[in-house]
Amino acid sequence: MKSIISRDNPTFKQLKKLAESARERRKAGQTLLDGVHLIEACVAAGQLLQMLVVSEGGLGHTEVAALLARVSAAQTIVLPNALFAELSPVETPTGILAVIDIPPPMVPAKPDFALLLEDLQDPGNLGTILRSAAAAGVQVVWLSAGCVDAWSPKVLRAGMGAHFAVPVVERVDLLATAAQFDGQTLAACLQGEALYDIDLSGPVAFMIGNEGAGLGQALIDAAGKRFTIPMPGAIESLNAAAAASICLFERVRQNRQR
Repeated sequence: MKSIISRDNPTFKQLKKLAESARERRKAGQTLLDGVHLIEACVAAGQLLQMLVVSEGGLGHTEVAALLARVSAAQTIVLPNALFAELSPVETPTGILAVIDIPPPMVPAKPDFALLLEDLQDPGNLGTILRSAAAAGVQVVWLSAGCVDAWSPKVLRAGMGAHFAVPVVERVDLLATAAQFDGQTLAACLQGEALYDIDLSGPVAFMIGNEGAGLGQALIDAAGKRFTIPMPGAIESLNAAAAASICLFERVRQNRQR
């Protein structure tokens, strides 16, 4: 293991850029994974670790030590706790990070179950949606150019390994993608047919919009059908992640009944 103690070290500077800059992540084609669970999910998916970064405190952590004994990387470095904290997306870091190459999305030629997300801005929302999508069996998630960086450490943290279970395609022309989808395209709106009354058999692509503004009118107009989630209570709208999860698992429920 190599120890780095200075913020002026070129390796630390590059790690800092990966932690903070979507542009740098795209340029390098790399990102940072924070924590034992994410690194284990990455390795289980067959991804290679380019670098392991461990804090001095993490070296004494049982889970971190066990992980270091099981996995390998091209390089392993140790940082003082203060420097490590500058890289971690959480207030109480577990003590280990990994640098990986961002894997190319392997999208089926004719996906049967898809999700289109327009201009989602909250990393926690996007990560949660990706986790729900992976759990529900979604075959591809398409993101508009206005979405938060899917491979940011905060989105990865919220996704809890979902990135390695469902293809995520960023900076997509959603209008063109929806037009080419061979199946139902369903737009989540404040007005439309009740979700639970729609037959969700066959290929389905749900479209979910920005946390505040919802879907843009162009995508709503392009959808094959508009739908709402019935809400008999006093709240008129749902969090984007909650709405997406309800939609995805309604299809799962209908398919199980068949």
